[in-house]
Amino acid sequence: MKPNRLEAFSDGVIAIIITIMVLELHVPHGDNIHDLIPIIPVFTSYLLSFVYLGIYWNNHHHMLYAVEKINGAILWGNLNLLFWLSLTPFVTAWMGDSHFTKWPVILYGCVLIMNGFSYTLLCRLLIKEAGPDSTLALAMNKDWKGKLSVTIYAVAILLSFLDPRLGFGLYIVVAGIWFIPDRRIEKKVVG
Repeated sequence: MKPNRLEAFSDGVIAIIITIMVLELHVPHGDNIHDLIPIIPVFTSYLLSFVYLGIYWNNHHHMLYAVEKINGAILWGNLNLLFWLSLTPFVTAWMGDSHFTKWPVILYGCVLIMNGFSYTLLCRLLIKEAGPDSTLALAMNKDWKGKLSVTIYAVAILLSFLDPRLGFGLYIVVAGIWFIPDRRIEKKVVG
């Protein structure tokens, strides 16, 4: 199978996830700028999750661009990633509504770490199908950002038991690491 339909389906699901998240941003009951203050935690949570979804969408696109065919295992691997991404609106809303208390921040981290594992699994399935000498395999040979991210997520989850602000801060660090799109695939495909 060609990856086009998989990519189109994934794009649609990610767009729906973002739509669900933005619907959780409720308009304040007033017309004063100070009426926005109570929704700052909700907006902050939304902003971080929006960045994460953008990162996954961007890198997912690059990964699929580098492959020519997919199989059933890849379809299931992609659905696994989409499942974990689809939990983002729930944990985003809970974390923002609770003003970043311990358990919502911990669960947010658990979803982030599962997103990371699922993305890595999908990448490995794509490489297995494409072969060890494929463009994707050559581009992804040293996935230091992926390994570092999962490690930081694990540390963030543990630190959130002590102080959820520390965990949330580390989630921002990982988003910062990935904010500039991963150019490994572009370099191999284009140049």
